[in-house]
This record gives sequence, structure tokens and C-alpha cells, in this order.
Amino acid sequence: MRSISPIRTLLIGAAVATALAAAAPTSAAPAQTVTGTVGPGFTIVLTKGGQKVGKLKANTPYRFVIKDRSAIHDFHLRGPGIDKVLTSVDFQGTKAATLTLKRGTYRFFCDPHASFMHGSFRVA
Repeated sequence: MRSISPIRTLLIGAAVATALAAAAPTSAAPAQTVTGTVGPGFTIVLTKGGQKVGKLKANTPYRFVIKDRSAIHDFHLRGPGIDKVLTSVDFQGTKAATLTLKRGTYRFFCDPHASFMHGSFRVA
């Protein structure tokens, strides 16, 4: 009967450890989805689970899925540490971005129509 060399034993052990590590569940929770919709009329909303967003948790990753239904609007998000245009005025379609929010108040709005197309939510 052949014996296994020490190097071969180490390689097999490393392969088993790598396979076990890859199969282990990750501790990071998946980002929760928040949906923004702008247009086709002069409307802009932000929802989570079908309800308007009023408050979100700080230091939690959120996947912002923005549905832009008009080529005359954009979706702009501004708050502590974030000033991001998630869809541009000419764009129509869906875009997504994962953001981790800090404590404070955030505003979302359409730049060309910010005086009446806007909303806000708190992060605590």
C-alpha cells in the first residue's frame, strides 16, 4: 500500500478547507430593496415593500432600484455623505445602486422640477 506524501496531505487539506470556506454562509446580510419611481407624469415616489419610505436604518446597505419613466425627469438623492443623480434627464429605464446611508435626513427630487417633484425620509 502506498503512503501519501506530507506535501500531498497539505494540498488535500488546503483544498478541503477552501471548499468548506466557500460553502459556509456569509455573515453579511443582503441589501434591502428600495424602489424609486419618477414619471411618466410629474410624480416621484420612493417605496419599500409597497409603502412610502419615511424612515430607514443607518449603516444598512439598501439597493435603490430606480424606474425612470420619462425623458424629462431625473432621480436625484441627497443627504449626509450622498449627492447622487441615480438617473439622468435623458434616461428612461431602470437603474440600481447599493448605498449605505448615514443618520440624517435625505431628499430625493427631480432636478428640472425640484420645486414640486420631491420627497424626503429620515435615517436613524
